[in-house]
Amino acid sequence: MSPRIHQQMIAHAHRGVPLEACGLFAGTVTADGEDADVLCFFPTDNEAASSKVYTVPAKAFLQADRAAEDQGWQLLGVMHSHTHTDAYPSPTDVRQAPDESWHYVIVSLRDDLPSLRSYRIVGGEITEEAVELAG
Repeated sequence: MSPRIHQQMIAHAHRGVPLEACGLFAGTVTADGEDADVLCFFPTDNEAASSKVYTVPAKAFLQADRAAEDQGWQLLGVMHSHTHTDAYPSPTDVRQAPDESWHYVIVSLRDDLPSLRSYRIVGGEITEEAVELAG
C-alpha cells in the first residue's frame, strides 16, 4: 500500500476514538491470490457504534464494492481499529471474518505511535502478513 493509504487508515482510526473505526480497501491481487496491491481505502462508519466490535454498514459495503468494480479492482479486505489492545485479531474478529480470501488490517492505538498490521484468517487460523509501503 502507499504511504498515503497507510496514513488514511491511521487517521480514520484516530477519528473514530473512543469507538472502533472501520473501512474497506480495494485493489488488485496477484495471479496466485497471495499478494495484494491496495489502491484505495473506503472509510466507513462503525454501525455497531462500539469500542469493542465493528460492523461495516451494508450500504457502505455495496458502494465500495461498486466503486472498486468501476475501477477494475476488487475489495481486498477490511480495516478496523483496536483502541486499547494490540493490532492482533481478537476471538470476535476471528469469528466474524467473512471471507477467507480477505486481508484483515488492524490499527492499534494503544501506544503513542499507532501500529498497523495485516492478517489472513482461514478456518479460524490467524497468519500475519507483511505490509509493504510503496510508491
